[in-house]
Amino acid sequence: MLSLELKMLFSNKGLFRLTLIVLGVVVICGIDLSVKSVMAELLEAPTGAIELTPFFNLTLTYNTGVSFGLFSDTIVSAPRMFATVQGGIVVGLVIWAVFANSVLEGMAITAMAGGASGNVVDRLMNLRVTDYLDFHAFGWSWPAFNIADVFIVCGAIVLVAASVVQTKDEHSSTNS
Repeated sequence: MLSLELKMLFSNKGLFRLTLIVLGVVVICGIDLSVKSVMAELLEAPTGAIELTPFFNLTLTYNTGVSFGLFSDTIVSAPRMFATVQGGIVVGLVIWAVFANSVLEGMAITAMAGGASGNVVDRLMNLRVTDYLDFHAFGWSWPAFNIADVFIVCGAIVLVAASVVQTKDEHSSTNS
């Protein structure tokens, strides 16, 4: 079975898919890193934050941990090792996208890989991840995040939706 999958990967169709997926990941990563760079300059002290609405600010923060700053103490001691693990996850996502069951599923996984790669490169370059999108209301604040995180979450939502639609289609075809 593995040799069949390897043959597919290295066929013309597989290489074309891989090329499109890698291109998508690079474009998403580039968008994320460019926006992070602009936000870091725009929000550098003494500004620190720009209030756009009563519930949304651009606020420069740095995350040395994973989601919501979890494990900051652990990761801060070995950020490049953690980035290497994240890089391995990105490679796994790219391979998964090549073998996706549908174009929509492949695009969703590519979005997740692109967002993850933006955070990996940021962590490798700066030993932390730059966040700047800050939602808050009534004294409550969601942890700041960035465009890479938006790609990851949107990709995950689309992936779940695509799998639900695919499961319904398979279920209705077996009942007919």
